[in-house]
Amino acid sequence: MKLALYLPNFRDKVTVKELEDLTALAEELDFDSVWTLDRIIVPEASDHGGLTYPFGMMEQFPLQMPVSARGQWLHGMPLIPWLAAKTKKVRIGMSIIDTPYRAPGVLAGEIATVDHLSNGRVNVGVGSGWMPEEFAAASASHIFPKRHKHVRETLEIMQGIWTNDIFEYHGEFADFAPSGFGAKPVQKPHPPIYFSGLKDPKRSANRIAKYGLAGWIGIQDTPTEITRWKQEIGRELQELGSDRNLEDGFDMCSMIWFTITDQETDQTDNHKLTNLLVGTEKQITDRLKAYKEAGMNMPLIWPPFADVPVSKTLDDLKRLVNDIMPKVNA
Repeated sequence: MKLALYLPNFRDKVTVKELEDLTALAEELDFDSVWTLDRIIVPEASDHGGLTYPFGMMEQFPLQMPVSARGQWLHGMPLIPWLAAKTKKVRIGMSIIDTPYRAPGVLAGEIATVDHLSNGRVNVGVGSGWMPEEFAAASASHIFPKRHKHVRETLEIMQGIWTNDIFEYHGEFADFAPSGFGAKPVQKPHPPIYFSGLKDPKRSANRIAKYGLAGWIGIQDTPTEITRWKQEIGRELQELGSDRNLEDGFDMCSMIWFTITDQETDQTDNHKLTNLLVGTEKQITDRLKAYKEAGMNMPLIWPPFADVPVSKTLDDLKRLVNDIMPKVNA
């Protein structure tokens, strides 16, 4: 099991220095990767529980974001080239890029350049987005009903641009004549692409099979849910006639809140709100062993949105690597 750090750039208040300290420690501790969170806006309506849908369209969450509209959070995309300059070994990515907010050709060209800035260390996470209010702020309201198709076109355009000297595309969201987009990525044939799937294993399997994706990313999944997702994706791949093997070169991931506590926490199954990696050292050790058994090979360690200072997270990450992971990987 390898570890990834999900930076807390989406908080009511976070400083560049805090993100720098977390990133430096992740590299020192030999984490596999560091990821940022993509957020364009927090609607003021969220402060009053007035969102159209709950977070990620997951029913258990309230119609409210965990960060206020006046929060001083940092956008995820500009942090990627910054991370490239700040690190030497750790891989970098954003989980996930909401593709409808970006022009696919521009996104592909910029990612290729960042792959050069990082000397071939970019991961690419893609997803469709879920918040109509955010689509409006990104001038993409017209895409919301067809957002999954936009993801498909973006995947096709990115892979086409990255693997061809000259590329053309004629689709619904992009239509351009044969063109060159500059330098190709350092990584061949292209940077690894991860798909964020929160609801539909069939859609995830289709993306993985058709586009040769490198991994799947969920959010706050229990070991039982990881097992189910892996089994269902595997079954769908078989039905599609794909020879893709999820046991070989495929990352099964989930973004999970992480804090080591002095007292045991209630870890009774409460779906997405369960204290999955919030608990004592023993509780977290046992949970990570269960995840490993379930087939998750890269948890995205996610400092909570509030109430846990970065100084504590830095200490917790050291304990995770030095005291917990040797027991998990024994």
